[in-house]
Amino acid sequence: MKRTTLTLAALAFCAANLPLAFSADKAGDKVIYGDDNRLDLYQVTDARMLKLADSTVGLFQGYDVSIEGDKAKLTTESYAQAYGLCKEEPFYEQATGAFCSGSLVAPDIIMTAGHCVKTADDCKAMKFVFGFAVKAKGVLPESVPANDVYGCSELIGREQVGTGADWALVRLDRKVTGHEPLKYNTKDTLKNGDELVVIGHPAGLPTKVAGGATVRDASPKGYIVANLDTYGGNSGSAVFNAKTGVIEGILVRGENDYVYKNGCRVSNVCASDGCRGEDVTKLSSITSPFEKASLAQAGAPATVAKASPAFEMLKTIAPELN
Repeated sequence: MKRTTLTLAALAFCAANLPLAFSADKAGDKVIYGDDNRLDLYQVTDARMLKLADSTVGLFQGYDVSIEGDKAKLTTESYAQAYGLCKEEPFYEQATGAFCSGSLVAPDIIMTAGHCVKTADDCKAMKFVFGFAVKAKGVLPESVPANDVYGCSELIGREQVGTGADWALVRLDRKVTGHEPLKYNTKDTLKNGDELVVIGHPAGLPTKVAGGATVRDASPKGYIVANLDTYGGNSGSAVFNAKTGVIEGILVRGENDYVYKNGCRVSNVCASDGCRGEDVTKLSSITSPFEKASLAQAGAPATVAKASPAFEMLKTIAPELN
């Protein structure tokens, strides 16, 4: 299904420094550092990465998802038209639909960015979609199985600090089947130079896996800075340790996405050590007003044992993880 693109296409040409993004993804844009490392799922040969991608979601507005029998039709629009892109731009022919990204961290809990889910009412209006991805060359997704679409039961907690932590935890309307909760690290063990991978929906596109990134600065309070290839729409994406496959943080802010070239737009490309870098919320910075309890995620690394308050209280809402 396609939504009209005229308004968005017109807006795309208004000003080079005004990013065009979907819905709640307003906390800042992202960019390409060095080589463009974004891959569609059919291009990914690492089985471990494919398994991690299988437990990530795209956040859609509820009105953009229509259940028809055993299929969920997704309302999308032309990426090229919506963003006023030049024809040489990667993924020019694809469609965009997700406004943010997220990851499954417990059987019925999604972790994302706080600016993606600002209120409980916003949460109720969203759908969390697994499998919005290009799994075969040239086969663009227009639908997913209906059982891969979930609603919001509760906004468990959130925080949005402009130059600090930015996170949200959402309880889904039912436990997820067919996708496994991801492991995560809530201790500050990352150091400069550590290798990272991000999985999510840049510019709302089907799932992209982007490696080849490293930590540039692990010292800021509440977040790290990395040279991840990310865009608006990647907000809420899980950022993984490339060696362990464990979530280390949440992608939340970054450099401007696009620049103008001969009347159309192309990705903003920076040197690997150039531009401002991309901000990733540290999981250790996640706080919550909820009752504290410890979370011992089944099979998780030892670094999970001492969880931040928000993760600690997950034991009270997901006791089967004990």
